[in-house]
Formats: sequence, C-alpha cells, structure tokens
Amino acid sequence: MDRVRSQLAQISLLIGLLAVSGCYEPEPKPLIIGEVPPLILPPPEAPPAKHHVIGRSVKGRPIIVQTLGEGEDTVLIMATIHGSESAGTPLVDQLIDHLRHNRDLLQGRRVVLLPIANPDGMAAGTRENIRRIDLNRNFETPNRVNDETNGLRPLSEPESKALQSLIKEYKPDRIVSIHQPLTCIDYDGPARALATRMAQYCNLPVKKIGARPGSLGSYTGETLGIATITLELPAEASKDGEQALWDKYGKALLAAVLYPEHPF
Repeated sequence: MDRVRSQLAQISLLIGLLAVSGCYEPEPKPLIIGEVPPLILPPPEAPPAKHHVIGRSVKGRPIIVQTLGEGEDTVLIMATIHGSESAGTPLVDQLIDHLRHNRDLLQGRRVVLLPIANPDGMAAGTRENIRRIDLNRNFETPNRVNDETNGLRPLSEPESKALQSLIKEYKPDRIVSIHQPLTCIDYDGPARALATRMAQYCNLPVKKIGARPGSLGSYTGETLGIATITLELPAEASKDGEQALWDKYGKALLAAVLYPEHPF
C-alpha cells in the first residue's frame, strides 16, 4: 500500500514538472454555456431632412427650408411669418422629427417645412420684420394696400420675396401657415374641406376670417388657387413646451400632410 502511494506521488510530481516546463497541458474544463443575452443594437439613425437656404432676412439671417420625401403630392407647412407668433416653430420642428422617424408617411409625398419665415422678427420679438413691415401683408395681390406697414410696394422685403420664390419652385398642393392668437382654423382658396379635416384632430374650430390685403392667404389661396390654411393657435400656446404643442396640434398637422387620407 505504501508502495502504491509512493508511485502515485511520483506520477503527480512528474505531471507537475511537465506542466511547468510546457510539455503537458491539463485537460480543459468543460465550457458551461448558460442563457446568452440577446445582442441589442442601437436603432438606426433616422435620415435627416434636406436643408435649403431660400433667402436671407434684412439682417442676413438665413431662411431655411427642410424637405422630406420625393413624391408628387406636395404640402408646405410654415411658421412664424409674424415674429411674435412663434409657437408654430417648435411645432414644425416636432413634425420634422416625427416624419423623419415615420418614413412610411412620406410615401408618394413631399413635405416642405419652413420653421421660421421671419427670423429677424422672431429674434426681436416683433410681429413685423426689422424694417417694421408686416410680411403677411407684403405679397402681390389684387386687394393689397401700399403703405408704411404693408410695404410701399409688393414684395419690398427679402423675406416675402424668398417665400414667393419658394412657392413658385415647389408648387405646393396645399399650404399651412401657423399663427396666433385667434384660436381657429381659417382658410383661403379651395381649402374648406381641408380645414374641416384638420379640425377633427384638434380643439380649434373652423372659422372663415376673410383674405387680408396682401396676405399669404390672399396670394396663394385667392390668387393662385392653392388650398391655404391659417392655423391660428391661442396666445397661451407660446407657454407650451414642444411635447405639449405636439400633443395638442400634431395630429392636425399630420392630417394636412396626409390629406385626403385620415392619419389615424
């Protein structure tokens, strides 16, 4: 028995020496594979909107348009042609983000988005541009009035010229311009049905105010025959955050984008 123990000790010692010298590799332990967690990849980045500078303000600020989609049906959605009515800007930004992440909504469509039509007025917090001209009275229309507020001539301002060029370039089928504070959905041209559809998705009533002299609605709705919506948010909308604005009015904007289809 002692002899056997001595032989086993010698064998163990030999194995140890071989392992130290690299001549012997112990048998690897079996790999125990448990539950492998799934590989989680970050979601792909949504494609950005295409940016295009259509002009510059009196003070040289860029007037930037963003476009999404390449379909034949074209809708223009814009905000803050009156600089002190700026609640529409974050709302348009939210729409851009929503469309970027829901590309299926762009099938057959092109959406042209102008978050800030009057950058100087927005920076100064004034309704008019920096030259105290109301850009929404500066278009070339049969009903316009030439004066110091509306401009001594049509398209006297670089911002309104840029907007007219934009409309001629993209030829939108319908236009939504976001304003404050009249709390309604106004329309010009053949847009009553569109106004009614948008009203189904927000708490703003349809109200025909009438085309103002030299206004965008007069130019695009009455003169060019483009369905034109003036989305009049309440004054207190300026206090809402982006998400609150989207929750209240986002579906109405999507209704305009997808018209005549229902968005939901």
